[in-house]
Amino acid sequence: MNLKNILIGITLSLSTISCIQDEALNVEAAIDGCSGANIQLININEISREIDIFVFEGSNVAAQELNFTLPDGATISPDQSQSKDNPPYYDFSTEKERTFTVTSEDGSNKATYTVNLYTIELPLKYSFENLREINPYHVLYLTDVNGIMQWASGNQGYNLCGMATNAIQYPTSQADGGVEGKCVKLVTQSTGTFGMKTNPKMPIAAGNLFIGSFNTTYAIIAPRQATQFGFPFTRKPLKMSGYYKYKPGATLTDQNGNVISGKTDTGDIYAVLYEAPNSDFSLDGDLFTEGNEKAKNIVSMARIDKTEATDQWTRFDLDFKLQNGKTINEDNLKAGKYKLAIVFSSSIQGAYFEGAIGSELCIDEVEITCE
Repeated sequence: MNLKNILIGITLSLSTISCIQDEALNVEAAIDGCSGANIQLININEISREIDIFVFEGSNVAAQELNFTLPDGATISPDQSQSKDNPPYYDFSTEKERTFTVTSEDGSNKATYTVNLYTIELPLKYSFENLREINPYHVLYLTDVNGIMQWASGNQGYNLCGMATNAIQYPTSQADGGVEGKCVKLVTQSTGTFGMKTNPKMPIAAGNLFIGSFNTTYAIIAPRQATQFGFPFTRKPLKMSGYYKYKPGATLTDQNGNVISGKTDTGDIYAVLYEAPNSDFSLDGDLFTEGNEKAKNIVSMARIDKTEATDQWTRFDLDFKLQNGKTINEDNLKAGKYKLAIVFSSSIQGAYFEGAIGSELCIDEVEITCE
């Protein structure tokens, strides 16, 4: 091989490397997560590209820290800068709603998100009357249409399987016929062929509703970590009460879709008060897994023994009972070092994809009684 051929080969190699490097630039433009001081809860809706951020009353919203998690190489900036902005600190003192645009690494794609910042405390009564209909599924307000704080559910995850053609076919929806007005209806649904191809397999999706957030990033790769339970709570809970109706599905199956003979599905209703050493700490769907270290943070719990099958509204009164040999520290309670999680599910083992398709749990008029 002469020198000319060697030089040509080197030139071609360098050109190829350059092309590969150009092709490797990331085309994704999205916000995958967000964190920051004083943030108590974040809900990211990828469909509407809205992010709701909740902080305690008294937080310095003129310099709210927002550390956005972005795809590799992507950048983000506010559409309209405020004089006090100093990224990652942003000023929400005059505008509680701001828009941010993400630009992909290669510059070809942009995505604009609306970021809403709310100061709020957790309410004590829940009637499920107020609906925020986000196509294609239902989202229920925790407070009212002005409060904006929402119940979380697995509807975002279920949307990935493509089984539902309308909001009522999702596992979690608002329904008529409540104790008073509307209620929430949770139904265990099939995930079709999609759920049998995932790892782990997810043949069913239990209807669920909980205080917290759902992270679609983990919906397939680590589904139990996708559900983050709880919101800061500064009062001592004594009892959770409310009404339920329950109808178990016909056939109980395990995570592989195999029939479990001799057993009937049942729902779950519970609330836990737990220690949260920082605002980022949350319990997740692995809450009742044996050996789960996070479960040791539970201080008090109210849980139904069993959701008996009934087509009539049935009252439940569940006392909070101390757990793990713990007591409630009054100083930590006032400082917001505890979180309260309220969880409802149409299949008690739904987090492990065991349940009966068609199991239905309806819930209404829930109240937390405090000292």
